Order: sequence, then C-alpha cells, then structure tokens
Amino acid sequence: MENSLMSLLFILLLLATMLNLARLWRPMAQGEFFSSALLYIAVITFVTILVVRTSTGGRIPFANSYEFTLLFSGGVLLFAIFVRRGLDSPLFDLTVGLVAILLLSVAGTFSSEIRPLMPALQSGWLYAHVATAVIAYGSFALAACLGMVYLARTGESGLSLSALDERIYKLVVGGFTFLTIVIITGAVWAEEVWGSWWSWDPKETWSLISWLVYSAYLHARRSYNWKGQKSAWMVIIGFAIVIFTLFGVSLLLPGLHSYL
Repeated sequence: MENSLMSLLFILLLLATMLNLARLWRPMAQGEFFSSALLYIAVITFVTILVVRTSTGGRIPFANSYEFTLLFSGGVLLFAIFVRRGLDSPLFDLTVGLVAILLLSVAGTFSSEIRPLMPALQSGWLYAHVATAVIAYGSFALAACLGMVYLARTGESGLSLSALDERIYKLVVGGFTFLTIVIITGAVWAEEVWGSWWSWDPKETWSLISWLVYSAYLHARRSYNWKGQKSAWMVIIGFAIVIFTLFGVSLLLPGLHSYL
C-alpha cells in the first residue's frame, strides 16, 4: 500500500508541476484554486503514508535516510500551505513542487525496508533531533523558493518585494533557531552514544557550515542592511549547502552518520 501511495504522491506533484508551468505561461481562471487543491491532497497523501508506515513498522518513521528524506519532503509541502497564504505565485508553487519531487526522487535511492532500530538509534534524542531538522531544513527550503520568486520579480505574487523579503527573513530566523537546536541535540546524543560531544565527523562539520552561512545572512541583514537581491541569493546558496550536507556528504565524505 505504501508504494501505491508514493506513486500517487508523485503523480499529484507532477500534475501540480505541469499546472504551475502552464500558469507561468498563461494566467488561467481558477489556476490558484487547483494548485492549492493539489497541494492539500498531496499533504493528505503524505500523512497517510506516515500512518501506514508507522502502523507497519510499529514505530514513528524517523530512523533512516529514506524516512528522513520522506519527512523532509512532506514537511516542505505542509509548511508551504502556511507560507503561501496571501501569495498568489505560480513560481512559488512550482519551485515547492520541484523541491518535493527532488527529495522524493532521492528518497527512492535509499532502502525503504522497515528494520528494527539499531542500538545507537534507540534514544529519545532521535525524535528531537530529526523533528527539529525537518522544521529547520523545511524552513530553509521555503525561504529559497521565496528567494527565487523575489529574483524573478514577476509582480504577480500578490505581495510587494519588501513583504517577500520580510517573509524570507522570518523563515530564516525560524530555520536558524531550529538548526541550532538540531546541532545541540545532535551533540548531546553523540555524547550519549559515542562518548564525545563533537568529533568533526563530515556531517557534523557541514551542519556547522550551514549554520555559519545562515548566521552570516542574519548578521549581514542586521549589521549591513543586506536585503533584496543579496539576501535572496544568500538563502538560495544556503539551501544548496543544506542539500549537500544532507546528501552529498553521505556520498562523498562517509563518516559516523553513514549507516543512516
């Protein structure tokens, strides 16, 4: 059943992608309504997948790369419902759908087998660490999507450029706060499992790099009034670093987190 639901989720996202490409080409009556409807149905499908997987495995699906990437993609879709309020932008809807498709495609490269938790993962810190990571990275993903809308300057978003910039800023503040918690919970968990708060494992190191990039964004905005195009580019580059941290590091720089 899970495979069928995953296929349905892909189809919904592909339909949304085609719809929003058409909306970019030519505005259409009820286009925003159908885009919203597809997003809501996709979120309901995602929640159903989680329920099925939880019921099958007897645990919340927080334990491996497949499950985290699934949660990440679903989080992006869920948070987009709130972020897009007052925002009538086919480009935003398109980029959100493409990010979700990318993440689900990456998830498809990992094993979806449901296995018992290994000893290192049998900790309450697992849930705190993963949940905050989904919120942090989902916020950064949506900030990057809004950054693309800002750079496109379509004038059809329903929001002024200053309002878009402020919405990007709020997403980064929220994402940065939760990324800080991700790093702290990861350090506490590492000390519990490996006996060391920090080991300069590649995943830890690149998480710190991501944190520093968004720190630079916040510092530049407050101290040098970096707004507009500069800030939009920074959040897009920051999200690219997040993607490398999550997936590129695992492929190119294996370390203590590789078993995930």
